Formats: sequence, C-alpha cells, structure tokens
Amino acid sequence: MTARITRGSGNVFTDLGFAPAEAANLQLRSDLMIALRKRLTMFGTTQAEWAAVLDVSQPRISDLLRAKIDRFSVDTLIAYLGKTGAEVRVSVRTPKQAA
Repeated sequence: MTARITRGSGNVFTDLGFAPAEAANLQLRSDLMIALRKRLTMFGTTQAEWAAVLDVSQPRISDLLRAKIDRFSVDTLIAYLGKTGAEVRVSVRTPKQAA
C-alpha cells in the first residue's frame, strides 16, 4: 500500500476546514501562544511565578500551557507578551492572486 501525501496550505486551520477569516485568527493566536510559552519557559519558573508575572491566576497559566486556544484572544496574548518584555509586531500582506 502506497502512502498518499497531500501538501498543506500553510495554515493547519484552513486545512481542517475552518473559514478563511477564522483560520487566520486561529493561526495568529496559535503563533502568539507558542511565542508566549517560549518566553515563559525561558524564565524557568513555576506556573505560580508565571501567573505573578502576567498578573493572572495559576489556572490561567495552566490553560495557556495546555493550549486552550479558545480561552485567549489576540489582544490578551499580545498583552501577556508585553508583560514578559516582548515587542510584538504584526505584518499585513496582500496574497498573490491566483493565475
């Protein structure tokens, strides 16, 4: 039996069937969550200490570490990144038109 490989679109949420706008929002939140988790692990501290840095409850940190994407908005994730000292920049581009 030969394995069939399908090339992805570059956005897993689009590939899963989400509408384009929702897929873009989910991808952005996912990218921000990954960046935030990386920054928090750099500190090498406990969830309680991370909660103090972000001024949130420890269960909120647990939600973040368990990738509960539906519980975090883009605004919230950007605010949390700012509290860790990160500078967040957003890039907007117009996709190339299909030929």
